[in-house]
Amino acid sequence: MPQALVLEEKGKLALREIDLDTALGPHDVRIAVHTVGVCGSDVHYYTHGKIGPFVVKEPMVLGHEAAGTVVEVGTAVSHLQKGDRVCMEPGIPDPNSRAAKLGIYNVDPAVRFWATPPIHGCLTPEVVHPAKFTYALPDNVTFGEGAMVEPFAIGMQAAFRAKIKPGDVALVQGAGPIGMMVALAALAGGCSKVVITDFAQPKLDLIGQYDTIVPINLGDDNAVERIEAETGGWGCDLVFECSGAAQAILQAPQFVCPGGAIVLVGMPVEPVPMDIVSLQAKEVRLETVFRYANVYDRAINLIASGKVDLKPLISETFAFSDSIAAFDRAVEQRPTDVKLQITF
Repeated sequence: MPQALVLEEKGKLALREIDLDTALGPHDVRIAVHTVGVCGSDVHYYTHGKIGPFVVKEPMVLGHEAAGTVVEVGTAVSHLQKGDRVCMEPGIPDPNSRAAKLGIYNVDPAVRFWATPPIHGCLTPEVVHPAKFTYALPDNVTFGEGAMVEPFAIGMQAAFRAKIKPGDVALVQGAGPIGMMVALAALAGGCSKVVITDFAQPKLDLIGQYDTIVPINLGDDNAVERIEAETGGWGCDLVFECSGAAQAILQAPQFVCPGGAIVLVGMPVEPVPMDIVSLQAKEVRLETVFRYANVYDRAINLIASGKVDLKPLISETFAFSDSIAAFDRAVEQRPTDVKLQITF
């Protein structure tokens, strides 16, 4: 049996052998995993044992941000071959579902997503995955960047939902890993400038190193005044809410311009009341994001082209044998950490 990082129950991790389904179907590929990112949802399962209705009721392998090398291909696979370096999209929908037929397979109720109970994740040396959701990496894209495609895909989805127009000015609320991904995707999608707000100065310093990203520390600056100055008093064309904090969600309408859009990316823990009249008075368009669909290939192309550089966001890399230490480090939520990764 393969060894894996297993969440035994809330607050208890183990590196141990576990029985996993490794049968290779005709449309599958077998992949030697190289790099796996530590995601906030993985950490949340570790510390809380659940996310909303998804509850860890039995041992589960963690991990869903992954890249590796194809070691075997199914008989019906033609676009991949042994030795290909790849990254894997972790959500597998029912191909016959209504959502899949509409192209919005990310909201398919039957989707099977790595490390979402009861589906095992990919923090194990080898996985079998549908070839349709496995993507070849160009030679100039590292395994570390390949594992970053998954969180960057959320930024891509947010950019698509926003319907960016060339020259738009955007605000990103929250400079966590997803907020940073959204900021970079917004720039790649055509925004002329992205303002990003947070309380953590080290994170703002890091994302502020990118051209045309303007960081604002909410503890030091008056966000309303700064954003008015950055937009000539008009407001931002787009507001991406990435913190999930109730107060930030409630403030979003005051930052968006008339006719602009608010894109809700962060997920609040509890229901948040919304001032509908503030939205109506500006005819603000409200969009929501849940994972992503049909963006992986575009994300890879942007990384390979050099238009998006994710390497500065990889804070530290741990060996697979130190996986538990990597998760405990993630629990600390150090302000200097963005993305921790584990390699085999």
